[in-house]
Amino acid sequence: MKKLSLLICIVMGSISMNGQITTPAPSPSAKIMQTVGLTDVTVEYSRPSMRGRTIFGDLVPYDKLWRTGANKNSMVTFSDDVTIGGQKVKAGSYAVFTKPGTTSWEVIFYSDTNNWGTPENWDDSKVAAKTTAEVMSLPFDVESFTMSIDALHNDGATLGIFWEKVYVGVPFEVPTSEKAIKSIEGVMNGPSANDYFAAASYYHEEGKDLSKAKEWIDKAVSMNDKAYWMTRRQSLIYAKMGDTKGAIEAAKKSMAVAEAAGNADYVKMNKDSLKEWGAL
Repeated sequence: MKKLSLLICIVMGSISMNGQITTPAPSPSAKIMQTVGLTDVTVEYSRPSMRGRTIFGDLVPYDKLWRTGANKNSMVTFSDDVTIGGQKVKAGSYAVFTKPGTTSWEVIFYSDTNNWGTPENWDDSKVAAKTTAEVMSLPFDVESFTMSIDALHNDGATLGIFWEKVYVGVPFEVPTSEKAIKSIEGVMNGPSANDYFAAASYYHEEGKDLSKAKEWIDKAVSMNDKAYWMTRRQSLIYAKMGDTKGAIEAAKKSMAVAEAAGNADYVKMNKDSLKEWGAL
């Protein structure tokens, strides 16, 4: 009988430990993903509600550091370097802390995102940017704390914060022009020497169209004649195509540049090929 009672207790205890009660979170989490120009911006935060309470100046005191939401500190992630209030901010994730005021807020982007609320020990060296945002009064209540990415344009947007009858917005700039011009120039200027070299090497090694391989390796070498590994490949492609004279000339160039660079391996490889081709 004692064993049966013990077994029942163990089973009931197991049921209690494994059972889970699911209820709505009082401050549910939210996530915004937005492309601004060519930069990906993600905002993650929790959304407390007013529930009849006075928020600013009461639940959220004025002129004191606030986690900007509830639970874990709100966080924004930028895929590129951005500019906030004239300050350069590196690509990465940042906690968004604020000091609400009656007419303006101080908004701080903090590199340590692993705080539940505000940091226990504030570290000024972790402040990536600090700016001031003007308070705008809304003609209606925003029941649940809300963050947004609005006023989108090619070169930036505004990180918005809404709650109660308050809105503040923090503009930020993204490097769209720089990225777009680089992309355009990359396409308009054609492949790089490394692109041509990689394509020629693949065709050579796989026994594909050697005339194409020769065309590509010639372009690679013309763009970077100091790359002895490219001239070495050029010599091998010429030799495979039966152009021994061209192969010898390319191998000698490769060997000379490799010697100047102090690369003994490439010097030896070229010497071995020159002997094979009767040039040494």
